[in-house]
Amino acid sequence: MDNTAVVIGAGTAGLTAARVLSERFGRVIVLDRDSLPDEAVPRRGVPQGSQPHILLAAGMRELNARFPGFEGELIEAGGTKFDTGTGLCTYRLGRRWPSAPSGVDLVSATRPLIEGLLRRRVVKLPSVTIREQVAVSGLTGSAAGVTGVVLDTGETISAGLVVDCSGRGARSDRWLTALGLATPSQLEVKVGVAYASRLYRRRPGDLPDWSALFTLPTSPGERVGGLALPVEGDRWLVGIGGWHFPEVPTDAGTFERFASELPDPLLSEVIARAEPLSDVVVTKFPSSRRRLFERLEEPPPGYVALGDAVCSFNPIYGQGMTCAALSSSALGAALDSDSGTAMARKYYAAVSVIVDTPWQFAVGGDFTYPQTSGPHPRGIRLRNWYSRQIAYASQIDPSVNRAFSRVQHLVDPPSVLMRPEFALRVLRKARERQRHG
Repeated sequence: MDNTAVVIGAGTAGLTAARVLSERFGRVIVLDRDSLPDEAVPRRGVPQGSQPHILLAAGMRELNARFPGFEGELIEAGGTKFDTGTGLCTYRLGRRWPSAPSGVDLVSATRPLIEGLLRRRVVKLPSVTIREQVAVSGLTGSAAGVTGVVLDTGETISAGLVVDCSGRGARSDRWLTALGLATPSQLEVKVGVAYASRLYRRRPGDLPDWSALFTLPTSPGERVGGLALPVEGDRWLVGIGGWHFPEVPTDAGTFERFASELPDPLLSEVIARAEPLSDVVVTKFPSSRRRLFERLEEPPPGYVALGDAVCSFNPIYGQGMTCAALSSSALGAALDSDSGTAMARKYYAAVSVIVDTPWQFAVGGDFTYPQTSGPHPRGIRLRNWYSRQIAYASQIDPSVNRAFSRVQHLVDPPSVLMRPEFALRVLRKARERQRHG
């Protein structure tokens, strides 16, 4: 049915895609193999759902555009809004950043709450149906294109477009190959990341003068970082993670020891004065993956991948939900201008631009560790050196910090960091910072 769209997966990617598709198809069917809870609790199909997540400023802006008032709903449900320069205590390179407005705001909440509020909005759309506990086992179609999906029950759903939001474990390469359709090449960078989290009761005075904290390791000598985010229910969501872990904190004692060994004592102090509310939950992330659909000469008609099914980033950088939301908008724009292979080609070209900056940020940071393996991006040594100069400069120059924050949050393009006058300021301030310690 040309007027039906099927979305595989009801996470952030699937829900934002469904919202965009609801304006362009008469019927949108969202399929998820999980049971979708009414409460804001982690679910089995999102193994990292208990871990800290960040919705970057560009992601919040996009969600507010698609779901007017979403930010207000998130705050009303218990999310905490703060300026990243005055509310987030950041430590790296041997010191804390001074408190100074960045103009970039965050709303801190758990991923289950964010997705739960999105799902509540999407399910009310008259053209959208969400079906839970339903697994897709394959695609229908031929070498001419995809025409629908097959469920594990044998049921077939015909569709004018199938949007694969099933995550990094997407099986669509096998499904497309079975139909004689092209599949993309892939980049994989082995980062050996593991991270653990625990919930604590949050009380006034736990973190004086700040709303949240983030301690980043200085590579290559330091490999472990930590953060504490205020989340709904007057709780702290505390995470400890890093690259190429020799051991992962799986119990309370080890978790607290890792926190005490961080170069900034602030996280350990928060933990010491807060009441634990959960066990330690561990997630391992062996590699970042990027499927290069934009390099296909003939991307499969009737099918597109979105979110982690295209690019699965190192989660420490908090880029996934934002890129999914931006990619959904790119899908809408492509659908408005073309159809078939031309639409898919235009969509993947736009997604390549969306994910390229966060991919470069993430992979660049990952390759500051010699244990990281995979294809090195061109110019990575120079890029990493310049990124560190920006970090040094931003510790003493609020204007550099504001500019870098806007790029990190995908509000501004990275080209603003390469302007001659900005680069000269960075180099001058970086020398000053290193000279005075």
